Amino acid sequence: MEKQDYKIYIIGAGVSGLIAAQTLENQGYSPIILESTDSVGGRVKTDIVEGYQLDHGFQVLLTSYPAAQKFLDYEALELQNFLPGAAIFNNGKENQIGDPLRDFSLLFPTVFSSLIPLSDKIKILQLNLKLKAKSIAEIFNEEEKTTLQYLKDFGFSNQVISQFFKPFFSGIFLETQLETSSRMFEFVYKMFGTGNAALPKAGIQAIPNQLANNLKSTKILFNTKVKSVQDGIINLENGQVLESDFTIIATDASHLIPDFKREMLIWKSCFNLYFETEKRVIQKPLIGLLPAENTVINNIFYHTSLETSVNAGKELLSVTVVDHQNLKGQELVDQVKGELKKHFNIDVIRLIKQYEIPQALPDLKNIKYNLIPSESRYSNQIFLAGDTLVNGSLNAAMLSGESAAFAVIEALGKIGK
Repeated sequence: MEKQDYKIYIIGAGVSGLIAAQTLENQGYSPIILESTDSVGGRVKTDIVEGYQLDHGFQVLLTSYPAAQKFLDYEALELQNFLPGAAIFNNGKENQIGDPLRDFSLLFPTVFSSLIPLSDKIKILQLNLKLKAKSIAEIFNEEEKTTLQYLKDFGFSNQVISQFFKPFFSGIFLETQLETSSRMFEFVYKMFGTGNAALPKAGIQAIPNQLANNLKSTKILFNTKVKSVQDGIINLENGQVLESDFTIIATDASHLIPDFKREMLIWKSCFNLYFETEKRVIQKPLIGLLPAENTVINNIFYHTSLETSVNAGKELLSVTVVDHQNLKGQELVDQVKGELKKHFNIDVIRLIKQYEIPQALPDLKNIKYNLIPSESRYSNQIFLAGDTLVNGSLNAAMLSGESAAFAVIEALGKIGK
């Protein structure tokens, strides 16, 4: 049988599924992607609403991600870089801190910031140097502890943990107690320290769009919902049955495989609200952090502090809520508006859109950097991919898609012998 005649199906046109398709294409195969929605991207999506670009949740690309460097064309994405730091709002006052070695404009605000004691500034420098010298393999071989315990063991004061590390990394890990694995903390911190946090000019969905546009012999079937998967058979919601030589499930497999033999996936959630404002209180492209206790706002960011493909003319403010304190809908909007005024002195013109994202990040323990291809294999003809199998990052999504594709290619190679 010719390579292109094998029926290889990929379920899910998220980043993992697209990378799996590209990897198979590179070896001469012609897979088919089954996607339940009307566009690629999975959890990485951007809407255009009333002339503004709205990403589904505040997401960034860390340009140091090895897999992103391998699979993406950064120049074509027209990446817009954040400054390496943050604007911390305490008692209504803004304090800018950051890495002055990478951006000189942050030197004096950081050096003279009273928020962070001198001993902690020295520790931050030591942490930067330690992680720059540490390989990714070493990071993921370390014994796991919570990020909070890691920071305490490193010698950081409660002040810098509460004023900077907690609000900053709560927004990344989408949990407020820094219970996330220290491996993930070291990895993300290293990525921040060795590259830029960036957004494509057209929004985060430009990433999966680019990956999809690179595909030549892959067919993507949109609005095609899968009901269940068995070896050799895919049952669609519309009653159609597809015969498959190999299937890669690049989405949560627990509801697709009968008697799924793995732990059920737990998800972290968040809310993301977009407001139109007349002016910016943070002029530079910095994330705004709110370290105050008992607030719903975790971080804010003006997307219009970066160049965007679409802009309705005013300022676009993104607000991330990690702990919504049982508030939803208009109650949450009113609480956020009140906190914006009280802590940031921000008056909003109007709400553009509110996103509730119940499956924002997988809540994982014993995290890995990647899977070897054989670990992607679920059964004779079913393979699994997705960041849910390794660690919650764009880098992991790409690597797991590639691993699953390599596992299929390896199985096909044995058939050909």
